[in-house]
Amino acid sequence: MSLPLVEPDLALLREGRPLIDVRAPVEFAQGALPGAVNLPLMDDEERHLVGIEYKRRGQQAAIALGERLVSGGIKAGRVAAWARELEAHPDAIVYCFRGGLRSQVAQQWLAEAGITRPRIRGGWKAMRQALCARIDAAADQPLLVVGGLTGCAKTALIDALDQGLDLEGCARHKGSAFGRHPLSAPSQIDFEHALGRRLLELPGPVVLEDESRHIGSANVPLAFWRGMEGAPRVRVEMPLDWRLAQIHKDYIDDLWEVYRHHCGDWLGWALMRKQLATALGRLRKRLGGARLQRLQRLQRLAFREHERGNRRAHEAWLAPLLTEYYDPMYRYQLEKHDDRRFLHVGDWDSCLAFARDWAAEAERRGAPRPVTA
Repeated sequence: MSLPLVEPDLALLREGRPLIDVRAPVEFAQGALPGAVNLPLMDDEERHLVGIEYKRRGQQAAIALGERLVSGGIKAGRVAAWARELEAHPDAIVYCFRGGLRSQVAQQWLAEAGITRPRIRGGWKAMRQALCARIDAAADQPLLVVGGLTGCAKTALIDALDQGLDLEGCARHKGSAFGRHPLSAPSQIDFEHALGRRLLELPGPVVLEDESRHIGSANVPLAFWRGMEGAPRVRVEMPLDWRLAQIHKDYIDDLWEVYRHHCGDWLGWALMRKQLATALGRLRKRLGGARLQRLQRLQRLAFREHERGNRRAHEAWLAPLLTEYYDPMYRYQLEKHDDRRFLHVGDWDSCLAFARDWAAEAERRGAPRPVTA
């Protein structure tokens, strides 16, 4: 029986085609294609045993062992899981690591059940290569980098733009000691895939936040990072009280809502307190022992007041965190890179307007659009 194939075209991701990843869960956890669901042909232990057999006795022996391990009720259960997914998403496409044996077996078993679906030629590996190539190509697109002191709502500015690329969102991290997201961070591969997926929607100018190459546990791919480093910039400047309100929203209000939603009131509160206390403790070397102890005491008092209904008590430790830690660090970075070009310096609204005008002008100039194969 001839089993249908589709080419590893990034249009599959741009269009949001449903994908069934039949690799083992451990492989899926290391990095999957955006939007894929993991319905494995073999679980981790079965894959491990088949791998050992392959090394000892070769491919045919490994195939035979796989057929013995995944047979009877186990096989029927896996085919049923694929069938349920295909009933909900009839246009789903199957893939494995290289588009070879495992996805072929899944196709064959589905065909025996009366269901015909294609697999991706070259599988995960071919699609990943295409996504990584998309990221590298984006380094040559018009890029505008938004900088500014902590609390200037740079991410909100990026999100307000059709051409905005939220690197922190891709990394699930706000890029600072206090930026860890309550949900687990993506793997490096999943970060790159999320970045590549967003870039599929941005063939022209791109506006993004000034970030270090390391965002939490994720690293921005080198070619794209170099493009960011050479890009023109705008700088948002806002007064301290405005910025203080913003980081209160980011570090306290928004964080609490996420923890409460995922963990409930009691556990969410305990985990949020632990996260913020741990984040402050990690700044010991930069703050020095005495300053850290002062901020830790203010943080503990703030949480005590918060429990009594006084949320604004956190400003007692957030304000010196801004003025004594974040602001000097950012100004030091500015002095180190005094050659950086700022096309515009102004308040949040003026920077947003400038970024919109810059993007519109870049579109009018007709910047070359990279191939997104």
